[in-house]
Amino acid sequence: MKNVALRISYNGLNYHGWQVQKSVVTVAGTLESALSELCGHSIKLSGCGRTDAGVHAEVYCANFKTSSTIAPERFPYAINTHLPSDIAVHDAIYVDDDFDANLSCIKKEYTYRIINTRIHDPFYSGRAYFYPQALDIEAIKEAAAYFVGTHDFAAVRSVGTETKTTVRTVFWYDIEQAGNVIELRVCADGFLYNMARAMVGTLLYVSEGKIAPHNLPSLLAGKDRRLTGPTVPPDGLYLTKLWYSGRAGEMLK
Repeated sequence: MKNVALRISYNGLNYHGWQVQKSVVTVAGTLESALSELCGHSIKLSGCGRTDAGVHAEVYCANFKTSSTIAPERFPYAINTHLPSDIAVHDAIYVDDDFDANLSCIKKEYTYRIINTRIHDPFYSGRAYFYPQALDIEAIKEAAAYFVGTHDFAAVRSVGTETKTTVRTVFWYDIEQAGNVIELRVCADGFLYNMARAMVGTLLYVSEGKIAPHNLPSLLAGKDRRLTGPTVPPDGLYLTKLWYSGRAGEMLK
């Protein structure tokens, strides 16, 4: 059996997240069905993380074991004919047997996109969070800097997936504005359930004057989810960068 890693992108609007579920359509379920048909045997994918319903991925990595003799360079062309237009496989390579897209991932970057206009833009529907209020970008930047570093992020996560620790390291949190589109980019060694979206909600509370930027450290130290901002909708969230060592890392550059 060979271990194949894939570089994938998808629009998550029509899917109930990445993870396979019995009664709803998911990204992994759609890919596994197509790969199983292509390879001639049942395929089980290991993905780099669980994106929620409605969340998108500009870059995503998954791997699977197969006895198929299809050459890796042919996989994207072969598999994409079996996939809907909102999922695409861009590259495929053989990787070491012990490679696992989830366990081998070093760090990830998520980007949250906000369309900041008084009237909603139909071309961003399902692809960005419509936020009509004026944003205090400088206050958001000041507050976001407090997320950087190694902290306990229990105050900005939803109860859901069990985890051994709620401590994570955030390497950067950058805010960029291009016209009416604001992008909030956060890179970390791992993310808790809804952490990226709760961080954005907390920064919006800062913009609204409900939380002072300098209060972020004490809110994190307090670990009380009730005192931070809401979990913003999923449609503005994108997985935008992944880091691996070895051949998978080269594929994802």
